[in-house]
Amino acid sequence: MPSPTIGRRVRPAYPILLLLAPVLAAGCATTRPGVPPDGAAPTPSAVWATGEQPAAPAATPTTSRPASPAPSSGKPSPSAPRAGLRHVFPVRADNVDYHTTHGAYPATDVFADCGEPFVAVTDGKVLEVSRVDRYSKSGPQGPDNGGLSVSLLGDDGVRYYGSHLSVVGAGIEAGVRVRAGQQLGKVGRTGNANNVCHVHFGISPPCTGKDGWWIRRGVLWPARYLDSWRQGGNREPAAEVTTWQRKHGCPKAP
Repeated sequence: MPSPTIGRRVRPAYPILLLLAPVLAAGCATTRPGVPPDGAAPTPSAVWATGEQPAAPAATPTTSRPASPAPSSGKPSPSAPRAGLRHVFPVRADNVDYHTTHGAYPATDVFADCGEPFVAVTDGKVLEVSRVDRYSKSGPQGPDNGGLSVSLLGDDGVRYYGSHLSVVGAGIEAGVRVRAGQQLGKVGRTGNANNVCHVHFGISPPCTGKDGWWIRRGVLWPARYLDSWRQGGNREPAAEVTTWQRKHGCPKAP
């Protein structure tokens, strides 16, 4: 009596592999950054649907067809704050001094000869540049006090602001990437500098969409960080800035 299978195609028995493949694939999730833990691994059904392939180890489909990262993978943004960045003193000069206090609000005046380089404290992106001194003693006191200035958003998520500059460097514009120690401008006495050569230095959080001069000018006392950077240390203000913003948010103009 002829076998009932003659003349008919026999499909390999893969149900067990189909059941095991998702389990094996899930075991690789922790080694694949960007793949959601709730199952973005590739389904093996597309590989095995035709029934034409010979039996193979269950791991083959998952290793030969890696999953594409899902839109909600939680992959870190390129602009996410980074820790451990190099920080440098903001004025490159031999004869330099600064106060540990400042009038009316937290900031520091760094005194040096006019023309000495004002540099980027850390790697980051230029946020704002003022190349025109609009300050007037008879005008509003606050918005234009800085004269020529540059503000930098460091890759550590902190904004660093320097003002009263005599000049802003060529090519230093909003959106430009800079490196720690790169010159941004020169020490000067523009704005409300009382005719004394110095850089007004402020540390603050960037308050996107709600920002203003009253935040940009500084919200933390910088001296402890300046002390560290001047001695070649790398004390980081990011944690203190984060704590301040959680407490105060982005306050309106005083």
